[in-house]
Amino acid sequence: MTKKGHLKEPLKVMTICGVGMGSSLILRSTAEKALRQLGVDAEVAHEDVSSARSVDADVIIGQALHTEEFENAAPVVVTISDFTDVDALANKLRAPLKEQGWLV
Repeated sequence: MTKKGHLKEPLKVMTICGVGMGSSLILRSTAEKALRQLGVDAEVAHEDVSSARSVDADVIIGQALHTEEFENAAPVVVTISDFTDVDALANKLRAPLKEQGWLV
């Protein structure tokens, strides 16, 4: 996990869904675009909920159905409702990333 305010390494971002195939892969692409839009260097991976429990991530993104159990698993947990809205995801990420010192 990246330490608060530490930007020397890319953030580790995990997009999650129930099975880890379709929607988390689409969300991965959306997250990559949103993070690029914010100017944040990140490695984005996608996983199913079961596999994601064992992954060390700085940011976890997914639907509320899945993110509720990850509230303490990463410094930033973002709940989304639209898997393809880059601007909405960038807006949801902006404040928590600033709070962690990962975005100026």
